[in-house]
Amino acid sequence: MFKIAYDPIYAHPLPEGHRFPMLKYELIPAQLLHEGVIGRDNLFSPDVLSEDIILQTHDENYWHQLRDLTLPEKEQRRIGFPLSARLVEREIRIAKGTIDGCRFAFDDRIAFNVAGGTHHAGSNWGEGFCLLNDQAIAANWLLNNNLSQSILIIDLDVHQGNGTAQIFENEPRVFTFSMHGANNFPYRKETSDLDIPLADGVEDNEYLSILYGALPGLIQQQKPDFIFYLSGVDILATDKLGKLALSKEACKARDQFVFEQCIAHNLPVQVSMGGGYSPQIKDIVESHCNTFKVAADLYF
Repeated sequence: MFKIAYDPIYAHPLPEGHRFPMLKYELIPAQLLHEGVIGRDNLFSPDVLSEDIILQTHDENYWHQLRDLTLPEKEQRRIGFPLSARLVEREIRIAKGTIDGCRFAFDDRIAFNVAGGTHHAGSNWGEGFCLLNDQAIAANWLLNNNLSQSILIIDLDVHQGNGTAQIFENEPRVFTFSMHGANNFPYRKETSDLDIPLADGVEDNEYLSILYGALPGLIQQQKPDFIFYLSGVDILATDKLGKLALSKEACKARDQFVFEQCIAHNLPVQVSMGGGYSPQIKDIVESHCNTFKVAADLYF
């Protein structure tokens, strides 16, 4: 059965009324355990990440400002979280969880991080609730340890993976694919290797048709040996930040198709959860949990 990175530090306390649904990080593993989809043995708590690995992806000055809590106030507002030592520790444990997930994926074919998908963090900036880019850090770790030669990052969060695109803009061994809302955050986009911008209000059939038409050929063309999947559920019609109009069933079908492609090509995949901002926390949790359930059905 697959391994899932999770630690109580993921559910970081925020000021009352903050719009980020931090509670989901407690509820996702609790719900999966309650339903018997996973057992306690599936969960592992990642350690902190060493500084040398962070610096393979992020600028030294930016990292030191995070570490030393000296990031300018303007840059903290861009991130959207009050900076603290506990928040920084949270971020580096999440990134370590994604690296550990890569290790597990080689053996189990798939591994998860309950958090992560922090794709708005660039090499020298954080924004949009992202301080460090967990999947970018893990991708560089794979490359630098000669564990992968060709990586495909499939980013299906509703927001463009701008930080990921910037980090790998000059790295031919990493192909960045982002399918996202054209008129959504970030309003200044970076250039992924493949961007598919979607109009506001796209519904189930159109969305899935575009994905079904794009992904198989992309895998055939790039011939990756490892895949990162960012499975944001902010594509839902209920999402207050999403601007698309997808059902939970279509979100589930999206996940199933990505996993079926990984299985068909015998590709290990690490999955980070990404965003979800529906007003009802149950809608967010259910859709995230569906990603795990689809994997359990397909892989085990």
